[in-house]
Formats: sequence, structure tokens, C-alpha cells
Amino acid sequence: MIIEQPIRTPRLELRSLAPGDANETYLAWLHDPEVNQYLEIRHDPPGLESLSSFIKQMNESKQELLLGICVKDGSHVGNIKLGPIDSGDHRAAIGILIGDRAWWGKGVATEAIEALTQYAFEELSLHRVEAGCYESNIGSARAFEKAGWSIEGRRKHRRATLHGWEDEILMGCVRPG
Repeated sequence: MIIEQPIRTPRLELRSLAPGDANETYLAWLHDPEVNQYLEIRHDPPGLESLSSFIKQMNESKQELLLGICVKDGSHVGNIKLGPIDSGDHRAAIGILIGDRAWWGKGVATEAIEALTQYAFEELSLHRVEAGCYESNIGSARAFEKAGWSIEGRRKHRRATLHGWEDEILMGCVRPG
């Protein structure tokens, strides 16, 4: 799914990615063990061709929305994804990656989550958005909570890591009103 106009916040622009966004910088994020430690892609990081193919697939999808997180100077610093969208239950999952470590801890994830959550409720008429994160991914859980989400549960030993099994924290946000 492609959006015609970017979603803008005070510091960010969330825009649809183009196949040309599959570049060495983006690829480096997916191959960096510190950046990808909470991503399933860490098990089989892509090459440029498959990354470009993935962007194309997301853009052609009717149930998924992949957006680049860009700061006001135009730099692409991460991605946020909505989907798959369950139109019957009016819900979707959100996943986020801040690939540029220089932007970690600066509220970019919270700002992007808030903006996409609002878009999901107002533009797509979704009733609920949800996410899961590794128990040790404290920054991710904190970003969702600051964006108005709640911790709803925990799946015990759901994720395998280099250090053993971890619980998955389940988070969600319901459309107000």
C-alpha cells in the first residue's frame, strides 16, 4: 500500500518507500547485529535485490503499509510498518525499526508510532492496533507506552535469543471513543 501524501509530525516525515530506498545504508542496518537483534530478519539478512523486492511487494500490498521514517533534512533513519490489516476485525499490527543509531533514544520511535496510530484510526478507520516486543527491548516498549499504548500481556519464552529464551511483551491501543 502506498500513501499519496507523507504523514508529517513536528520532526518527521513518514513516506512510502521506493525501490531506490533499498540502498547500502538501509542494507547495513539489517546486517548490523545491534540494530537487528530484535528483528526476525536477523536470521537471514537480505541482499539489495531482495530488499528492493520486499519494498515493491509492500507497496503493491492492499493489507500492509511500509513507511520510511525520515527526519526533516530528508535523511531516512528507520521504517515503520502497519499490517497485515485485518479489515474484518478493524485491526493491524505495527512494527518499527530505527536503523540509524544516531537517532536512538531521541523520541523518534514514539513520534512515529503516535503518527501511524493516529493515521490507522482516522484514515483507515481501524479500531485497534497492536505490537509485540522482546522483553529485553525496553526502548521499544517504552516508545509504545509513551505513544499511549498499554501492555496487555506476555507470552512466556516466545523468542529465542543468543542469551536464551525471552518473553514477548504484548502491547495494544484501542481507538478512543
